[in-house]
Amino acid sequence: MIYRIRVILDIEEDVFRDIEIQAHATLDDLHLAIAQAFGFGGQEMAAFYLSNDQWEQGEELPLMDIGEGKNYAESPLEEIFGADQHKLLYVYDFLLMWTFFVELMELGEEAAGGSYPQLIFGQGDVPEEAPEKNFSADASDETSLEEEDLSDWEEDDFY
Repeated sequence: MIYRIRVILDIEEDVFRDIEIQAHATLDDLHLAIAQAFGFGGQEMAAFYLSNDQWEQGEELPLMDIGEGKNYAESPLEEIFGADQHKLLYVYDFLLMWTFFVELMELGEEAAGGSYPQLIFGQGDVPEEAPEKNFSADASDETSLEEEDLSDWEEDDFY
């Protein structure tokens, strides 16, 4: 069985690639297929994150062991994608933060003699530089020090 996956670059223009990949391929195989489809070398650090229909970032699926849990690089895609899980976020190069929306579009049968993964469709050009990301918190979530009750804190708590 193959998965037909659409990968959309998080920019204003329509830049996406459709990839076919075998269900038993690993998350690392998908990482390399995405990197290649968008013209990247694939050697930068990257990670996938579970996501939902609103594209909210969920649990991280790291591709390397960072000493804080499981390394998902060798996890088969059929263990990642399921009846309730069709969307992932993918971040390539943690310094430049290339961000992608990854969606399992459909299942299919392997073509006789087919080679996978394969790029089956692409639209748009990847910009020369990664788009800037705005990582600001919602103003309603912020609390100033003036608003906090600091009376329970002792000076030793700060040093």
